[in-house]
This record gives sequence, C-alpha cells and structure tokens, in this order.
Amino acid sequence: MPTPPLDVPRPLPLTPNDAPFAVWDPSGVAGEATRALRQVLKQAGHAEVLPADARVVLAPVDLDRPRPLRRAQRSTFVVAVVEVEDRPNDVLAFGYPFLVRALANLCVLVARSEPETAHVITLERGHYEVAAGRHMAADYSRLYEHLRPLALSRLVIDNDHIDDLPRELWQGDAATQSLLQAGARLDRLGLLPAPFPIAQYLSPRDLRHVQLLYGVGGLSYGNMSARRDADSFWMTASGVNKGHLSGVGRDLVLISGFDPERLALRLSEPPDLDRPPRASVDAIEHWMIYRRHAAVGAIVHVHTWIEGVTSTSINFPCGTIELASAVADLIALEPDPGRAIVGQKNHGLTITGPDLPDIFERLEAATTADVPMAA
Repeated sequence: MPTPPLDVPRPLPLTPNDAPFAVWDPSGVAGEATRALRQVLKQAGHAEVLPADARVVLAPVDLDRPRPLRRAQRSTFVVAVVEVEDRPNDVLAFGYPFLVRALANLCVLVARSEPETAHVITLERGHYEVAAGRHMAADYSRLYEHLRPLALSRLVIDNDHIDDLPRELWQGDAATQSLLQAGARLDRLGLLPAPFPIAQYLSPRDLRHVQLLYGVGGLSYGNMSARRDADSFWMTASGVNKGHLSGVGRDLVLISGFDPERLALRLSEPPDLDRPPRASVDAIEHWMIYRRHAAVGAIVHVHTWIEGVTSTSINFPCGTIELASAVADLIALEPDPGRAIVGQKNHGLTITGPDLPDIFERLEAATTADVPMAA
C-alpha cells in the first residue's frame, strides 16, 4: 500500500477500550435483539457506562412514539434497534424514517418471525442483511463484526470559517463555473436522487438539534469538486441541490485546509456572510484524494454503480477519516489515479479526472445500475 504524505492524517485506529457503550431505553421496549447486542458488545471488550459517557449507544425504538437521544457530542454513535413482529415488505422504506426520527447513525431491524436475520439500514439509504442467529446472543457476533468498524470510525464535520477569500474569487472562477455546469448535467442524467424529506419526519425542535449537531439542513446525496491549486479546491456545499447551484458563499465553498488535531476543515469565504455554508460531509475524502494524487483535478461522487469496479470492503459512514483513507488507498492502486473509478460499498462511486468534462464523458459512456447491497 503506498505511503501517504506526512500532511495526510492517519490516526491510530480506535479499539473497544476507546468506545464504552450504553443502552438507552426510556420507553422500556428493548427486546431480544437489543439484549443480544448488549451481550456481544460486553464480550468484545466495550465497557457499559451511562448514556452521557458512552461512545456507542443502543437505542431501542418505540414504534408508536420514537424518542431521540439528545447526545451532546458528535462522536456518539447511535444504533437504533427496531423490533417488529413480521418483516416489512419494503424494509428500507419502513425502517429509514425510524432511523431519522431516532437521530441515529445506523438502524438494525429484526422481525421476531425471522430472528435469524438482521436488517442493517444506513443514513446513506443503504440496506443489507446479516445472518444473526436464532435468539442466540453468541451468533450476534456476526452482526457486531459489521457494526464495529462503523462505530469506531471518526467524523470530520467541523468547519473553521475564515473570511480570507481573495476579492477576485468572490464571484467564482473557471472552476466554479464548471461545477455549475456539472450540477445541471448530473440532473439531466438522472443521477441526483431526491433529498430525503427530513423535515417531514422530525419536529422543529429535533430538526434544530440535527442542524446544531451535524450542521446540515437536509439529507442530500452526491457531490462534486474541482481543484483550484495545490492547497485548495472548490466543492458543492452540504445539503444543496446540485441540479440548481448558485454561487460562492451559498452553494459552493473553497476548502483551503485541514486541522488533523481538531479534525476540522478550513473554509475560505467572502466577508460578512449571513449564514456561511458548511462543507459537504464528503469533503475530507476529497481533501485526502487531492493531497495524495497531484494528477487529480476534479472529483464526482454519485449514488450509482458501474459493474466491475473495485470497492471498499467496509461501508464506513460518510465523512469519516476511515472512509476517506479507504477510498484514497483504492485510487492509489488504480493504473491511473488521475482518472480512476472506485466504489464505496453499499453507497456509490467516486470518480477522479483531470477536469469535470473528462469525468462526465466516462460516466455517461458507462453502464450504470442501482448500487448493489452486500453484508
């Protein structure tokens, strides 16, 4: 595996010792799946603590009255556990709203009529099945092996807003113009899934909590960026409609640095913005790719698939150091990192190129299909 430059962070991986857990069950609805996961976490070396002190929280969902855990730290990883009598006809459509209502990072759905199968639902609207064993806590270790790398990953979603954008860039440049055109092109290709209507499922209070905790106003999918120079790149902002992009300081941001100690991205902005936009959750992935691969001039991430692509082996959450490192590693192994197409397991594609038109020529020529889901 190629060694990354010194300015690209590779923090030591977390271990179960770094991730105490708790069960948060205010409605008293925890069933066998929750108890099995609790036992497996303890067997794996996670200490059980109070919810306020936990890094991983199991949150059984009351189907009649879902209640969110109001965690104070972004690093708390919440697993919503949904237990139903029978498997829903459409597991994703049924379970995803509960994932959102619980303000969780992941949802595990188990039907009592089929306890040997656990359905895993991700925020990226993925769904796959894991053989969990029939009412046997020991058998839930297979499910834990899928949850462990997700729960031990680290988000990079903090932003430092610095009003140092040069005046000549306040209206953008050739790279921002190419992003505006690329967004419209994605829309015409039908590669922009509709954003999830998060406000329909959350109360105004819960929506404000999500906005404060994660700095997002909605769940949108896909993003694009274009390199400006060796140290910065333009990127679509968080939660924006890529098919109808506006200008700098609204839908486009300039990422100009990264603080590996605080896990915070630096945004160079025009002065006096009323509501500065936030970087896309995938910005750390783009940052790492640009830093490691000088030939890359643009990046597109879309929720579609091309048969035969090399993919990450773990579906790490978006916005984590772990996913960014895994994708950058795969690109380094491609014959031409400057023109690579790699997959993110259960999620979509990351495509690099010298510029956005080059990426779209290859994207339009490829046979795309729904993203395959796998345990």
